[in-house]
Amino acid sequence: MPTLPTLALFAAATLALLLVPGPAVLYIVTRSVAQGRTAGLVSVLGVHAGSLVHIAAAAFGITALLAASATAFAVVKYLGAAYLVYLGVRKLMRRSEAEDAQVKVASPRRLFGEGFVVNVLNPKTAMFFLAFLPQFIDPARGPVAPQVLVLGAVWVALGMASDGTYALLASVLAGRLRSSARARRRLDRGSGVVYLGLGAVAALATEGAKKL
Repeated sequence: MPTLPTLALFAAATLALLLVPGPAVLYIVTRSVAQGRTAGLVSVLGVHAGSLVHIAAAAFGITALLAASATAFAVVKYLGAAYLVYLGVRKLMRRSEAEDAQVKVASPRRLFGEGFVVNVLNPKTAMFFLAFLPQFIDPARGPVAPQVLVLGAVWVALGMASDGTYALLASVLAGRLRSSARARRRLDRGSGVVYLGLGAVAALATEGAKKL
């Protein structure tokens, strides 16, 4: 198991990376602005449920296989990009609602699922865990997999705290905007642009330790 100094150093490095907004933060903020605090927090849960997949992959060597295979990397990369572009196009093509129409919202299950899929299909997450976690692993302290799982749990806990803060702040600042039908239409368009941007980020992802 990692030593306490190792855990402390890992936590500090993780916080430094998490506090810099990236595509995952943009995704969560978009959901919070468009649908409110609960939607943002459910999206946070979905995103970090996806992180668990990458942690398990790192622990059992699947991430290493992905990094070694250009074909596998390309498949995951473009699947993720295609899904994000799909979300963006759907938002941009959504019909304008009447001023007094009821806003249609995604269910918590759908919000969770979308966050999960977005993170699982983002190859930058896998590359990050492949390059970052090994720096804190000491084979002399026992099996590698349990060490990765412990460090991954720290990552998820800190990630949920950081991303949850972004979700709460975004929902508070967006409260007035959501009360206006015109603003809601603009939010839909803005959300669509963000999703398209995330798709471009995924499509252009390169190997390396880059923050999600």
